[in-house]
Amino acid sequence: MSEKLKIFDENRKEIGIAERSEVHKRGYWHETFHCWFVNKIDGIYYIYFQIRSNQKKDFPNLLDITAAGHIMANECVSDGIREVKEELGVEVSIEDLAPLGVMEDRIITDRFIDKEFGHVYLYFMKSTEEFLIDREEVSGVVKTKFKDFHHLCLRETEEIIVEGFELDELGEKMPFKKPVGLEQFVPHQKEYLETVVKLIANRITEGKI
Repeated sequence: MSEKLKIFDENRKEIGIAERSEVHKRGYWHETFHCWFVNKIDGIYYIYFQIRSNQKKDFPNLLDITAAGHIMANECVSDGIREVKEELGVEVSIEDLAPLGVMEDRIITDRFIDKEFGHVYLYFMKSTEEFLIDREEVSGVVKTKFKDFHHLCLRETEEIIVEGFELDELGEKMPFKKPVGLEQFVPHQKEYLETVVKLIANRITEGKI
């Protein structure tokens, strides 16, 4: 069954409903759910990324937002929380998340035009939580020091170290650690990434996470 999404004009005024394939073909604005995970380990803040599955049609094997997905036409924004459970196996409620706002995020390739109004949230992980990932969606999870990712998004450095795990062919978690640049990430809009890291940095500075 085809997925249907609400579509909007550039002012976020709803203008109808369209199939997901049509939304990306014609470049309609639509709503998505973004959830960034952070944690504090030994006094250092870390931010987490998913490694997109090699089975994904778009951007396989690239690093991306910890959990994210489309909000269907029959859903409200809070229903997007299902993405966290589906992709990462982590049980959270919308009340556990800190809203960072609605942000524009454009990704344009020769195959599609993705124009999102992303409802962006921040989740501060509990130390006991583990990732049980959906292999069709995600092939691993890695983290880096938040300050390093902040510098990368602001183009103040060209490379950072990420580490975590990636699943092998048998579904076993294998250690993963390597240097990456922005070219190893899904190509989110520059302004989107800069806004996200600045808002997270502000919350850290203010002691809100």
